[in-house]
Amino acid sequence: MARILVVDDEPKMTSLICGALEDEGYDVTTTVSPVEALELIDKHSFDVVITDLSMPEISGMEILEKALEKGNIEVVIMTAYGTVETAVTAMKKGAADYLLKPFSLEELALLVKKLLGRQKLESLAGHYEQELKQESSQQFIGSSPAAENVRKMIRQVAVTDATVLLTGRSGTGKELAARMIHELSPRREHPFIAINCGALTETLLEAELFGHEKGSFTGAVARKRGRFELADKGTIFLDEIGEMSAAMQTKLLRVLEEKKIFRVGGVDMIAVDVRVISATNRNLKKEIKAETFREDLYFRLNVFPIHMPTLAERGNDIIELAEFFLLRQKFAHPGLDQSVQVMLKDYDWPGNARELRNVLERAVILSGGEPLATEDFAIEVDDAPLTGLEHGSMTVDQGLGQTEKEMIIAALEKTGGNKTDAAKLLKITRRRLYSRMKNHDINP
Repeated sequence: MARILVVDDEPKMTSLICGALEDEGYDVTTTVSPVEALELIDKHSFDVVITDLSMPEISGMEILEKALEKGNIEVVIMTAYGTVETAVTAMKKGAADYLLKPFSLEELALLVKKLLGRQKLESLAGHYEQELKQESSQQFIGSSPAAENVRKMIRQVAVTDATVLLTGRSGTGKELAARMIHELSPRREHPFIAINCGALTETLLEAELFGHEKGSFTGAVARKRGRFELADKGTIFLDEIGEMSAAMQTKLLRVLEEKKIFRVGGVDMIAVDVRVISATNRNLKKEIKAETFREDLYFRLNVFPIHMPTLAERGNDIIELAEFFLLRQKFAHPGLDQSVQVMLKDYDWPGNARELRNVLERAVILSGGEPLATEDFAIEVDDAPLTGLEHGSMTVDQGLGQTEKEMIIAALEKTGGNKTDAAKLLKITRRRLYSRMKNHDINP
C-alpha cells in the first residue's frame, strides 16, 4: 500500500485531499505544519509528498529539498496562479509535477496514480532486465502421466490464492511451474518476482526481500523497494527456501502471518498483497527433524504441495523436450535420429531438463549444422558396454572395470591406431573413446 504525505497550512484542504486519496486505497498522513512535515519525512518512508508551495515558516521548496535528500520520493507541488513560475522552478529541481489551485480531486487522484505507476515501473525495470534475457516457454512439455499430473495440479491451484510449495531435484522445472501458476491465476496482470534464497547472505537476502531505507547500512545510498513490495498484487517465488537461515525463516513467517513488511532501517509497516510460491530440492520434513527448518513455516508454505518428477521418470518426454529445445533454438534438424533417441533415453539425466538443454546447445554447435549424431553429445551412458573384443583371458563384455585401459590399447593395436575403427570395434562413440583415452593417459 502506497504511503502519501499531504502538507498544507489550510486544514480544510488537507482534509479534502486525505479523504479523496484514502478512498483510492492509499495510506495518507496529513499535517498543517511544514516543520512537522520535515520531521515526518526524516523519520518515516513516503512514496509521494504533496505539499503547498507558499506556507509560513517553511516553504514547499524546502520540503521538496528534504524529500529529495531521502530519495525515491515523488513530490507534487500545489500552487496558486501567481506562483506558477516558482512551481516550474521546483520541477527543474526535481519535483514530479505541480497542481494549480483550485484543482479537482479527480485530477489529483489520477496524477498520484500515474506517479506511483511510474515509480513501480522504474523499480521493476532493474529486476526485469535479467528476466527479459531469459526466454520462458510458459509450458510444461511432455505427454507422460507424470507431466500430465503436474499440469493438472497447476491448473487446479492456479485459480485459487493458495500458497504453493514445489519440491523436486534441481533442474526439474520448479520455476517454470511457478510461472505457469502465476500466468493462469487472477494475478496474471501483476508482477511475478523471483528470488533465489540460497544465493544471498542473510543480510543481503533480508534487504532484497523487504527493501531498505537510505543509510540503513553501508552502501544503502538510496531507498530501495524489496521483492515483496515489487510483487504487490502479484506473485513472489522463493526458490531454494530450504537454504534460508533460522532468523530469516522467523521474519518470513511474520510476513506471511501479518501480510506486512518492515524495510531494513525502516520504522513503518508496509502492507503487501502477495501470493507466495516457494520451492526446494531439500526434504523439509527431515530438515524439521534436524531442527534446521521451522515446522510452523513449513505448514504455512505447504498448503498445496506439488512434486516435480525427474526427467528420468518421464520416459518419452525426454525426446519431446529435446525436440522442443531444438525448435526453440531454431535448429534446422529438430527431428532426432533413432540412435540419438535411444542414447538420450538410456542416460539418467542427473541435472534433469536443465542439463538436457545445455547438452543440446553444445551438440548443436558441434554438429556444424548437420543432423545431430551420437558423437555430438557429451554424455556417457554408464551401461553402454565395450563389446566383442578379447584381451588375454578376459572380454570387454565383462565390463570396463580395471581392464578398460587394456581393452582400449588392444583395440588400437588391432586397428593399427585408427581411432574411428577402434571405436567401432569397441561399440562406443569416437568421442567416448577420446574421453577414455585421456582419462587413462593413453598416448594417441
